[in-house]
Amino acid sequence: MTALRDTTAEGKPLTISGRLARIAGRGPTHIILGLIGLIWLVPSLGLLITSFRPSADMRATGWWTVIFEPRFTLANYERVFSAEGMGGAFLNSLFITIPSTILPLLIASMAAYALAWVKFPLRDTTFLVIVAMLMVPVQIGFIPLVTAYRESGTGLLTNYGAVWLAHTAYALPFGIFLLRNFFITLPRDLIEAARMDGASNVGIFRTIVVPLSVPAIAAYGIFQFLWVWNDLLMALVYAQRNAIQPMTVKVTQLLGTYATEWSLLAAAAFVIMVVPLIVFLSLQRFFVQGLLAGSVK
Repeated sequence: MTALRDTTAEGKPLTISGRLARIAGRGPTHIILGLIGLIWLVPSLGLLITSFRPSADMRATGWWTVIFEPRFTLANYERVFSAEGMGGAFLNSLFITIPSTILPLLIASMAAYALAWVKFPLRDTTFLVIVAMLMVPVQIGFIPLVTAYRESGTGLLTNYGAVWLAHTAYALPFGIFLLRNFFITLPRDLIEAARMDGASNVGIFRTIVVPLSVPAIAAYGIFQFLWVWNDLLMALVYAQRNAIQPMTVKVTQLLGTYATEWSLLAAAAFVIMVVPLIVFLSLQRFFVQGLLAGSVK
């Protein structure tokens, strides 16, 4: 790869002046991209610094003054996690997000495989109906679902069941659409060869389709995790008991109770933000591959 980069279009080795000219030509692009990245990073950096500053300093000066007078404290995080109940809300967010990511991931991948490689009546019509459901706003189902949950007598609105089922149902159309479009690009000869060897649909799905589709499945899992973790509206509707409400709901309550305590809000907001950052950065390779998957054969 290095030899290819250090050659001209005719295949001749680049001279030192040629290499310098190529680096100089790319310099403005790198500078512009670096400035754009810095601009996007500044608000997050300011939020992080504000979350560690004492309240008195935060009200008196801007966060950038820590360059000249660095003073930090953990009191904001201690107060948020203990007195304001953000620690329990953090666990609630995990209890809501993890099952609400795994359930649609399993169901959507199996349904996508069936729509891609299993022949049954009205298969294409079923897929078109699922695609059409992407255009239906999720908000129109709030009142009917809440009414059904309340009248069922199962107590779903008082535990995590309601929000798990709601997130799973609303996520399935997009997941099936995304994964089916990737599964259909897998080599047909490989699937047919497995069937000729006597493999069942379950065996083909488990041993061939899933290992070859890890980037697409991981990309959908990242999308779903970030959506559920950052969700506020559905948490307000389906997690009605205070003991099971996630951090997004608790932050709104913190804003209403302590409208001027920006240091507490900054600490709570950064706690909410750090988990999606860790998930995205750790799975970024799969995310990019999943987005590009199927774009070229």
